[in-house]
Order: sequence, then structure tokens, then C-alpha cells
Amino acid sequence: MQMTIDFPGGMRVDAHVGPFDIRTDQPPAASAPTPFTHFLASIGTCAGIYVLGFCRQRGIDPAGIRLTERVRADATGHVGEVEIDVHLPPEFPAKYREAVVRAADQCAVKEHLRQPPEIRIRAMPAAQAPLQPV
Repeated sequence: MQMTIDFPGGMRVDAHVGPFDIRTDQPPAASAPTPFTHFLASIGTCAGIYVLGFCRQRGIDPAGIRLTERVRADATGHVGEVEIDVHLPPEFPAKYREAVVRAADQCAVKEHLRQPPEIRIRAMPAAQAPLQPV
């Protein structure tokens, strides 16, 4: 996968992947979530994808299910704990309550945080524009 990151103005920094644009911004005049907010949201939305898949495989209507994600900082101000609650409607089958939590726990984003990738950053010369004939 490859993404292109650009700077459309102000404090905006956007990512482009395939047909999608992921907008980010910074306070005080933010017009989109910060990159770090997107990162945190990816944990909860990933867990949600697994909950949705669990329900679809069993023919369970996901209407009324929602997840709540809480992020707590540690003493250094970094994320120390992320807690996700899966709120199930009363009609959700009791026999699947623990299984749906196990499904959410399989989130690929969470699993990648357990063994984080190596991230290398390097400077590359800008591509030269082709010379135009005179």
C-alpha cells in the first residue's frame, strides 16, 4: 500500500490512498480531526469491523450495537490505556455476549500495536519535472 501526503493549506495535512482522502488538521481552527485522533479512532473502528463481521456471520442485526472507546493518559501524557465497551441491545442473543467481545478483541490495529512496525523516515530529492522542448 502506498499513500501520498500533502499540505493543502493552513495546518492541514492530508493523506490520499486509492480513491480516498483522509483529511487532518490542527487546532485552533481545525476543520478535520488531528492525525492522532485518526490513529485512536482506528482502534475503535477496527474493533467495530470485527463486531459487525461477527454479527453478519450469525445473521444478527447490528442495529442498536455501539462501541464506546475511552483513552486514558499515563503519567507522561502518552496513551496508557484504551478501553472499549461493546454496548449490546437487550435483544442481542445472550449466548453470544462473550463471543462478540472476543471478536472485537481480534482487531488488526490492536494486534499491530503489540508488535509495532519499524518506521523509517528519509528525505528524498523532489522529482525533476521533464524539460519542455523550446
